[in-house]
Amino acid sequence: MNFTLKIWRQNGPQDKGQLVTYPVTDISSDMSFLEMLDVLNEQLNERGEEPIAFDSDCREGICGMCGLMISGDAHGPERTTTCQLHMRSFTDGETITIEPWRAAAFPVIRDLVVDRSSFDRIIQAGGFISVNTGAAPEAHSVPVPKPNADRAFEAAECIGCGACVAACPNASGMLFMGAKITHLGELPQGQPEREARVVSMVGQHDLEGFGGCTNIGECHDACPKGIPLDVISQLNGDLRHAI
Repeated sequence: MNFTLKIWRQNGPQDKGQLVTYPVTDISSDMSFLEMLDVLNEQLNERGEEPIAFDSDCREGICGMCGLMISGDAHGPERTTTCQLHMRSFTDGETITIEPWRAAAFPVIRDLVVDRSSFDRIIQAGGFISVNTGAAPEAHSVPVPKPNADRAFEAAECIGCGACVAACPNASGMLFMGAKITHLGELPQGQPEREARVVSMVGQHDLEGFGGCTNIGECHDACPKGIPLDVISQLNGDLRHAI
């Protein structure tokens, strides 16, 4: 397969960026999207050109590091992480535009790499519980109804990749934050700090420059883990109760 890639190049946070066109040829349909970028970088290295900077780590769809805007879609045309997207999802000869996440709260570091430490600061503001971290307690010592446990596990699938922010017209982080608040709020261990948690995390979210949620739903559609949209409703309910 052959493709024309239009890739965002930017030397640093304060530099002006631009889309640069690169042809890539003889790409296997079984390659992942990141493997295709690896091939391009090998070619750039051979020519003595600067390789394209992009984030990746586990390449197994677990860590969320690999987020890219691909032809206008967060993570590309399939509902998966970029590292699990394969070139067979594209048409031979297609032109693909590759950009970093689009959000003021995710400033570009270089090329396709953005700084997502704003998510870390939201977690630091309240995404934790204060419990004894010694030996594991007896499994049945704190009964949890199955519906609550199932919902907590569902919300906990969020990997913090940032696709929800990148897809949202307002660059809101409410789906991410709602997932973190829901997975703790459904469990007994999360109750002591429940009200303080939501107030602190929402305050940090706004301080970081994320936009507000207007219930468009693009965040849920782009989420590779399918986090349900109603975690935002749970977040809003907790916030109203807390204030």
